[in-house]
Amino acid sequence: MALVSKRSFRASTSLAALLIALPAAAQNADPAPAAAPQEGENAEDIVVTGFRASLNQALLQKREETAAIDSIVAEDIGKFPDSNLAESMQRIPGVALSRGDGGEGRNISVRGLGAQFTRVRINGMEGVSQVSGTDIRGGVATGRSFDFVTFPTEIFSSLAVRKTTSADVEEGSLGATVDLRAPKPFDTKKEFNFSATARGIYNDISQKVDPRLSALVSKQFGDSFGVLGSIAYSKRHIDEYAYSAADVIPSYTFGQAQPAGTPNAGVVFPFCTPIGYVYNGAPTISPVPGFANGGNAVGADANNCSTGNPRTGNAAAYDYIMSRKGVSGRPGGGVFLPRLPRPAKSSQDQERLAGTLTVQWKPGENTDISIDGLYSRFKVDRLDQYIDARSFGRAASNQGTPMTSVREIEVDENGSLVRGLFDGVDLRSEMQNEKFTSTFRQANFNFDHRFSDTVRFYGLAGISESKLDVDRLQVAIDSNDTRNFSIDFRDNASIPTLGYGIDITNPALFQYGPPQANGAQRGQLSNFIRRNTITSKTFELNGEWEAAPNFTVQVGGQYRTNEYVARERQLQTNTPLTLPAGVTIANFATVTTGVAKNLNGQLQDFVSIDPDKFRSAVGFDNYLYCNLECAKGAYGGVKETYKSGYLMVKFNTADTLPFALRGDVGVRYVNTKLETYGAIPAAAPAGSPFPSRYVVSEVDRSYEDWLPSLNLALDVTPDLIARFSAARVMSRPAYGQLIPSGSANINIQTASITNPFLDPIRANTLDASLEWYFAPGSLISVAYFYKDIETFIQSTRDLVPFRDLGLPLSLLQNTGTGVTADNLFTVTRNNNTPGGPLRGFEVNAQIPFRFLPGFLSNFGVLANFTRVRSTINYIISPTQSVNASLTGLSPETASGTLYYEDKKFSIRSTVNYRSSFLTSVPGGGSVDADSLSNASSIFLDASASYNLTDNIKLIAEASNLTNETNRLTADSVRKDPLYTSYFGRTFALAVNVTF
Repeated sequence: MALVSKRSFRASTSLAALLIALPAAAQNADPAPAAAPQEGENAEDIVVTGFRASLNQALLQKREETAAIDSIVAEDIGKFPDSNLAESMQRIPGVALSRGDGGEGRNISVRGLGAQFTRVRINGMEGVSQVSGTDIRGGVATGRSFDFVTFPTEIFSSLAVRKTTSADVEEGSLGATVDLRAPKPFDTKKEFNFSATARGIYNDISQKVDPRLSALVSKQFGDSFGVLGSIAYSKRHIDEYAYSAADVIPSYTFGQAQPAGTPNAGVVFPFCTPIGYVYNGAPTISPVPGFANGGNAVGADANNCSTGNPRTGNAAAYDYIMSRKGVSGRPGGGVFLPRLPRPAKSSQDQERLAGTLTVQWKPGENTDISIDGLYSRFKVDRLDQYIDARSFGRAASNQGTPMTSVREIEVDENGSLVRGLFDGVDLRSEMQNEKFTSTFRQANFNFDHRFSDTVRFYGLAGISESKLDVDRLQVAIDSNDTRNFSIDFRDNASIPTLGYGIDITNPALFQYGPPQANGAQRGQLSNFIRRNTITSKTFELNGEWEAAPNFTVQVGGQYRTNEYVARERQLQTNTPLTLPAGVTIANFATVTTGVAKNLNGQLQDFVSIDPDKFRSAVGFDNYLYCNLECAKGAYGGVKETYKSGYLMVKFNTADTLPFALRGDVGVRYVNTKLETYGAIPAAAPAGSPFPSRYVVSEVDRSYEDWLPSLNLALDVTPDLIARFSAARVMSRPAYGQLIPSGSANINIQTASITNPFLDPIRANTLDASLEWYFAPGSLISVAYFYKDIETFIQSTRDLVPFRDLGLPLSLLQNTGTGVTADNLFTVTRNNNTPGGPLRGFEVNAQIPFRFLPGFLSNFGVLANFTRVRSTINYIISPTQSVNASLTGLSPETASGTLYYEDKKFSIRSTVNYRSSFLTSVPGGGSVDADSLSNASSIFLDASASYNLTDNIKLIAEASNLTNETNRLTADSVRKDPLYTSYFGRTFALAVNVTF
């Protein structure tokens, strides 16, 4: 979108022209001498283009709105000011960025509310963008959050973040509504536009140059018809290196209790006790001799932890572990160990293709009709490789911790491991190869017609489809009972030095195949193929009637459907099969390289699996899959039908009262109808080759909401605006939470159940701000916001009789457990729980330095700071709860941009700070961790451009100049390292051509 035409304009023609062009010096007591006009220019004609014009246009839009809205707009047609949509929004107050693979911006939180509470509209229609990631980054998408990484910036001309709502805006947002808009042919005065950009992108870890190309063509045919098309294509290779603990647990978690009748009956011993070990004055052997696993003794006796695995533990080290009881009060409960300490390498090949096509018809000045089409395909082939010390995260029944001897151990004052030396450690080299494609399609018809000076009708009809296809293969090879495994955090508190005691690059030291006779595993195999589809259909009609000057009545209605469908198939068996004759691990092994180089030599390169070689070597194409018939995989769907209408009044008292008060007040009504279905386990019918199967459960329901809203803007002076907003808002649960499904473990009487009866999260909101436009293109503002979150959605645990779980009673038959339908089960499920308050303030400044002399007047600065506080009562158990901040909420965020721009040259640098935030309360699967957190981060980016001619621009960009990492920790006090990744610095060179 051309913000300012290349043609000059008179500075006095309009308020917009004044805001963009009026020299700030004219308002100063001692104005600087005006620069002499260039040859051929009129001294009164001023042209503002580029980044400064983009800022001015966004400021103008903010000033004219009655709601709280911040925008990012294109510098010119085909020239969005940033290379990533989410990263653009970091400059907006209150917006915090979450980064995904390779450090690229993935989604946002607004004023402390995460991506699941932010609604995104594309060309006026709600859109959902799905991706898949590692489990630590959310896994396969099942929610409503929008992943901006799937869309290139080049196909959009503007984005707006609406922080307060009005009655004419569809419901569904608790944090903000983000509007993405693609350009249209009549956005510019020029009859023909062409813009093309070619980038070469280099990352200092992957050390490869990747292409990114885009082009836009627009043509107007006379004054009434126009066509615009755009296309963007990019390929990118990403290498990311990390240390991962997967979890942090107290040492007793996977220990073995001494049997009844022994002196220390019931006491849990975490590791393999040393030879002749005495505890509480009694000789103690763990694991217990004769311990059975699947009916096969593992060989534990007075001298061996298991067959071929001698007891080498140090009695003093073992006594030290047992002496630390921690908050649990259990022996060994005060020593916290990484569950799966491991290096990780993630390599990705990304391919992104997107485009738009718009046909616009304006038969007269009162009519605007357009058809917009948008397509995006984001294709990823990701290979994740790890080598785990998995004994610390497994019980005796799985050859875990009780078979491991402790020779040396040291912990800090909080019980966190500092260093340790162990024998009998099982190592696992694990490969996860995931190929996914996220495809988005949208087409919509828009019309806007003014029947008279006072009556206008406008609306849209459209359909969009978001489809995610995932194929994930996981294969592992094992090396069991290794000696001299060491872990040492003394040199780096975030990444330990790991020693393995064997050559972990040698495939001959690893095994793959069915479990051994003693139950010891020899590798792992799993695969699923999944498709998630979200289809949205929208029909909307709005009408405006100017009943009196500056008094408009607006009404409208909307009919919309969203349908989510999930289908997944899994392998019939996850047990590794015997390798074909003549095939060894060496036939499908590879060595993962770059780990030692990129993680400071603290972690090592290791043998891993080549997925393509593995598929070929084992004849993977002949493996069988199943879903409903053998109770494997996902099956379910949600269809939501929304019927809504609103009434709103817009007014402006400028011509009737001594003061100018602008605003809107209205109410929106919405009825939501839900049709859900899912799979629940049931006993397999007689003759079935499988022990269980799925049956389909269906649940239908509906609910309604009345959502009033108010937005006021008072022009205190011509340059000072006071705003006030109030509204009732709601945000619907994630699709995956609504699918009726469940499972139960009859032996230990636990169950996991979803909840299709979840209500939306509802809140009452207030917003107040003061904005001072003290000079053209300048702003200093402060805003206060408050949200009373009435309801929240949490995963809670309750004791419920089996008969009330909604699962078939046939699951209790022939189990040999004696469990009846009246037995209480510990049930984990999502429930509506009481919410809590959220409050905060924003400070924002946009200051071009036009008051400075000479070239200094070409500088400018953007800066903002946001502080948010919230309290949610998290339900830990039926008898325990804790108050903590909202997950995903950073208490402080800040952004600053310093820029310079003249007619030829432009440069800017942006720094973004986000304070640490909770990702889980309590600590997910972590035992005795009150929470999991994402550490604070500071990212520094820069970009520069130079106009070779009026039509050719050279561009240079750099991101993450300080080589910031992504760090996750467990527990608010201990801050045990959970995940630390490096994705490097990224540089780009580009050339842009326009005419």
